[in-house]
Amino acid sequence: MDRTVESEVLIVGGGPAGLTLALALDGIGIETVVIDRAAPAPRRKAAFDGRAFSIAWTSHRLLHGIGLWRHLAGRAGPIQEIRVADQASSLFLHFDHREIGDHPLGFMVEATDLRRALDREAAGRRRIALIAPMALAELTRGDDGVTARLADGRVIRARLAVAADGRDSETRRQAGIRTVGWSYGQHGLVTAIAHERDHEGIAVEHFQAPGPFALLPLAGGKRSSLVWTERSDTAPAFLALDDAAWQAEIERRVGDGLGRIRPIARRWGYPLILRHALRYVDRRLALIGDAAHAMHPLAGQGLNVGFRDIAVLAELLDQARGRGEDFGSPELLRRYERWRRVDALTLLAVTDGLNRLFSNSVPPLRLARDLGLAAVNRIPPLRRFFMRHAMGAIGKLPALLRA
Repeated sequence: MDRTVESEVLIVGGGPAGLTLALALDGIGIETVVIDRAAPAPRRKAAFDGRAFSIAWTSHRLLHGIGLWRHLAGRAGPIQEIRVADQASSLFLHFDHREIGDHPLGFMVEATDLRRALDREAAGRRRIALIAPMALAELTRGDDGVTARLADGRVIRARLAVAADGRDSETRRQAGIRTVGWSYGQHGLVTAIAHERDHEGIAVEHFQAPGPFALLPLAGGKRSSLVWTERSDTAPAFLALDDAAWQAEIERRVGDGLGRIRPIARRWGYPLILRHALRYVDRRLALIGDAAHAMHPLAGQGLNVGFRDIAVLAELLDQARGRGEDFGSPELLRRYERWRRVDALTLLAVTDGLNRLFSNSVPPLRLARDLGLAAVNRIPPLRRFFMRHAMGAIGKLPALLRA
């Protein structure tokens, strides 16, 4: 039996970033092998667990273009408006999709739905080989290609390797790519609630002293994803509350605008960090998603920045195929890094700055940020610019984000 598999691109990591890239490359005729430590079968059967992704409008175009949105359209909650406010102030910022078009600003998609759709779609593509659960034992990158040795002894040969294995990427570490970053001393607490009144597609973000608190509209009108930030030293106490105290804490933060509420999912807690790779590429290697840049979730842009990595890399590989260029050539990888670096660094800086600005109660800073919210809200061109930024529609966009 032949234990060697030949492919064009090897993707390490079969999460949302890795499988989305595989689907994008399949759409332009490029073969991939995807290696992942987790088995897809349990993901396909998993029930909603409270976690959800914010999908920007341009990211929705990508998912539509690769054939994935048909699995998600009926289960995605459109974001029609965004309301941003400082909890201690009457000043606010309001984004309304009707100012810039007849489509939503974005969508909320349950994490289990996205993973299930990715697994289902990838299983039907003949140019995608998903090997999971499987560990990568060794990855060698040379002048002529990459060779991966798997834990079961199989060997994968390809022209290019892509690290899509998350913010703690072992592939990045083994390539000797250093990162810069820090811990925020904060935890993100995540769950979901059902409520009496319809959210009407309105996403709400309040800034409190420990950090932002977001209520995000899920499909159906009467369910919302809830994400709030707490200090790392106090977060465990919230996660340990009994059910009655947990509900009371949520009610206190949500208020009575949605009527009676009740938690409908388990609780999650994550340490919040910033981590940025000093390089996005190495010899026959490209980093995408959190392997390249992990950011604070306050603007819901982490996955969307990864989707932009995917759209750019797919476009460059498509161009390389047309020119007969090697997929792992240094020039192609340099083009990828140049295209993606400024956008990612900008969003890292914006999310970091906003978190630092709003996660405190110092009076002068509080006054400055409240006046800033009010000023943006009163200047329509500036307000529309920020809306387009939230939609991912600023800057040079690859074809998959324009279609």
